[in-house]
Amino acid sequence: MAKQTKLRLGELLVQEELITNEQLEDALENKSPKQKLGDRLIQSGYITELQLVEVLQQQLDIPQVRLYNYPFDHSILNLVPKNYARENLVIPLKREKNKLHIALADPLDYFVINDLRLSTGFAIEPVIATKDEIKQSILKLYEREDFTEEFEDQYQEDHVQDLTIEEEASPVVKLMNQMIHQAVVEKASDIHVDPQEDRVVIRFRVDGTLKTDQSLAKSVQSSLTTRIKIMAGLDITEQRVPQDGRIKRKVEGRDIDLRVSTLPTIFGEKIVIRVLDIMSVSNHLEELGFEEKNLNSFIKMIEQPYGIVLLTGPTGSGKTSTMYAALTRLNKEETNIITVEDPVEYQLDGVNQIQVNSKVGLTFASGLRSILRQDPDIIMVGEIRDNDTANMAVRASITGHLVLSTLHTNDSIGAISRLLNMDVEMFLVGSSLNGIVAQRLVRRICRDCAIEMEPTVREQEIFNKYHMDTPKIMRGRGCPTCNMTGYRGRTAIHEVLYIDDNIREAVLNNKSSVEIEKIAVEKGFTYLFEDGLRKVQQGITTTEEIFRVAAE
Repeated sequence: MAKQTKLRLGELLVQEELITNEQLEDALENKSPKQKLGDRLIQSGYITELQLVEVLQQQLDIPQVRLYNYPFDHSILNLVPKNYARENLVIPLKREKNKLHIALADPLDYFVINDLRLSTGFAIEPVIATKDEIKQSILKLYEREDFTEEFEDQYQEDHVQDLTIEEEASPVVKLMNQMIHQAVVEKASDIHVDPQEDRVVIRFRVDGTLKTDQSLAKSVQSSLTTRIKIMAGLDITEQRVPQDGRIKRKVEGRDIDLRVSTLPTIFGEKIVIRVLDIMSVSNHLEELGFEEKNLNSFIKMIEQPYGIVLLTGPTGSGKTSTMYAALTRLNKEETNIITVEDPVEYQLDGVNQIQVNSKVGLTFASGLRSILRQDPDIIMVGEIRDNDTANMAVRASITGHLVLSTLHTNDSIGAISRLLNMDVEMFLVGSSLNGIVAQRLVRRICRDCAIEMEPTVREQEIFNKYHMDTPKIMRGRGCPTCNMTGYRGRTAIHEVLYIDDNIREAVLNNKSSVEIEKIAVEKGFTYLFEDGLRKVQQGITTTEEIFRVAAE
């Protein structure tokens, strides 16, 4: 019998119907020379890491293992040093006589297998695991230590001078490094240090929801707070007023920007650290979850030579990412783009970015005044907070500049009345607006544990009300990939109001929001909630998520 030839990875993924030939070609064309095909496919969102591991298992005939709640043998951890495990993404699982079972992200890395064989003296039995699970296991097994006793010994009083030294051995430095590392591995957007009466709780915000990571003894609080303040360049003697600072770190080979904010509470200072991972931000409008019709309307708004485009939504709804993606699209050699932001979150090549500094009188309004003398083509104002900024931005957009900005309102149509409430004249609002986008972030269903379910009676009623087919509803069962939540990653839902001549006329004639809404709906305007339901129809998210962020 002829021996069956082994298929290459790309062919195997196409054969398994996990990707199309077009996606394979796209990945092969766009991957960097050193990048592996599998990594490129995951980065493009065509497959998940688990799908890749399952196909590799089939192709290489090497068993696969899930490390979530795996019964690790702690006595063999010293056989593989922590730094080696982290650099090569390997972790020892168990020992059987002269065999050592090791989980690897790349089971074909024979150099690592040979290294381990020589350094441990065991025969190596490789198994495949996902990179994320290996990273989390390394954190949990090697780096999780109970620092409480060390703290109590070392910090009987507040030895502030000890904390200014970057001593790797110092427990507070270890704890802080571990916290930052873990937040990056778990893709958290914020770290919360919450002081309570008898303990300090560390919480991470992952995919928009907070989860408690660990609870520390109260004795840890003052040294941890001082350490964070020193790293962020804040005044350690001032504990009665809020402070803001920033920390730059390299974690996992990536530049991470950390924004620190302190707030005095009755049990001490609460600290929130915003984790800005520049690598994880998408600069392409096509990757932000816009429906095709909404995307075309948004592009039409921002590609006009002048006028104002507003993004609305609460804090943490992804407005800044959409704004940066728009600027990236407009960023050409022949355009002068200037932004005034508070704070500058990500640095964009070729864009002149100004940081607001109220201490020296550099506010949005005064910054905007100065920008207009700098011959700009496109201006981005981080946020319209007051009448002065609103009037300046609107007037700039009428004098031949394209202005992008954000406004805190609940929906797109509400932004018109908000500008009028800020004492911007009716004719200025009507003649300057290009369009308004309202946006929210919803959690995506985890692709590794998604299952089809029948819609509930309530869901059927909602779909019927919006004249949509009731599809099979997708739900995440919960698996190690998504930490048993059923969700992994986020996408945006949008409400795009393109200001055409009819709507412009309605605004200029002082028509009410209800009348403007009616005209927009006749033109095919879709509500935020409706856009969310479409994403439920496509199996991207769940109705619970849509109800969480948008009103029907």
